Amino acid sequence: MRPFTLLISIISLLLLTSCSSNTSFHLNDAKETVVAMKQGVPESFVSEDLNVVAAGDSLTQGVGDSTGKGGYVPYLQKLFEQEEGVGNVTISNFGVKGNRTDQLLKKIRSAEVKNSIKDADMVVLTIGGNDIMKVVRDHISNLQLDNFTGQMKTFETNLYNVLKEIRNDNQEAVIVLVGVYNPFTKWFSEVDEMNDIVSEWNKAGENILTLYNNTYFVPIEQIFADAGDDLLYTDYFHPNDTGYKLIADEIYKKVKEEAIGEILATKRLNRENRGE
Repeated sequence: MRPFTLLISIISLLLLTSCSSNTSFHLNDAKETVVAMKQGVPESFVSEDLNVVAAGDSLTQGVGDSTGKGGYVPYLQKLFEQEEGVGNVTISNFGVKGNRTDQLLKKIRSAEVKNSIKDADMVVLTIGGNDIMKVVRDHISNLQLDNFTGQMKTFETNLYNVLKEIRNDNQEAVIVLVGVYNPFTKWFSEVDEMNDIVSEWNKAGENILTLYNNTYFVPIEQIFADAGDDLLYTDYFHPNDTGYKLIADEIYKKVKEEAIGEILATKRLNRENRGE
């Protein structure tokens, strides 16, 4: 197969700033749901506080965010706090730029993150971009499509174990995986292969999510493809403020009805069972 010769000319610049197939696992046919928890939140409900854990790569840390407040995190916090029935929202940010899935797995096994996950109502993950970049780095002189196959399977296995660790610490928390986007659009809009790789990576991540209940996949590749470099920071790799806001919007749109409703209903039921 022909090498990605166009990538080689600028890859050294991207290595300093990067954020970061079909799965072999069997897929569940459906998520477990509780019908009663899908109902709207009556105005008589006492507002419930939400505890969110954000973990992953530079998209969670917020590289490219001019405010320095953590990328999509403050935008998502504001959206959640505007939701009916939601009180204060606390988001613990454990994003680390450059993290791959193997490094995220090590991170969430740390005592600090495990303790946060135990108390979380939701866990939001941004991961996968650096797994793709690892292939680019390792095969910089002769990059071909076949080079991505092995790393994708490693990505699938690591992501499976990340979700397993989260579920071991918290059986009920909503888990949200944000997809990856193609950061090479500015220079290589004509290189269809990289778009195909990003799409396959997203499909792999979405498939792994189906192995666990109460999980949601948030695709973002199209919003960046449609906007070109208008949503990118000056490094033309990470999102800018507008890009992060749109990521938050996509996460919110995905979880605001079913997931938030279930969280609020569960918290209220638990309070009532405690006689509060």
